[in-house]
Amino acid sequence: MMSLVSAIPAAPPAAAIAHFETRLAVETDCSDVAQAFAAGEQDFVLLHVIGSAETFRRRHIPGAIHLPHREIDEQRLAQWPADTLFVAYCAGPHCNGADRAALKLAKLGRRVKIMIGGLTGWADEGLAFAEG
Repeated sequence: MMSLVSAIPAAPPAAAIAHFETRLAVETDCSDVAQAFAAGEQDFVLLHVIGSAETFRRRHIPGAIHLPHREIDEQRLAQWPADTLFVAYCAGPHCNGADRAALKLAKLGRRVKIMIGGLTGWADEGLAFAEG
């Protein structure tokens, strides 16, 4: 008897490698971001890409910059070198703000990853939020 898991054959290893390398090239997670900040290895700009200034002040990830995806443009990005890596996050798995921001950043020729999980993932990891 075949399970629903194995009913569709797994990809060959080469296809799996290509898939996961591509996925990891455009995603990071809350734990990796937190570890980079804790180790002083912040070689990226963390962007909080949703909500108003007030919602950002109420709760955001420490070290993040508030730049809503609707406001991302060449002029706003001019303050960072062209090779800057941006990491965008939004509210969580139910939100596509990080994807919208990442698409905009990529279309503007910028390197970008999304932080999967967003604020929900950050909370699930038990990590502290910043206020103000």
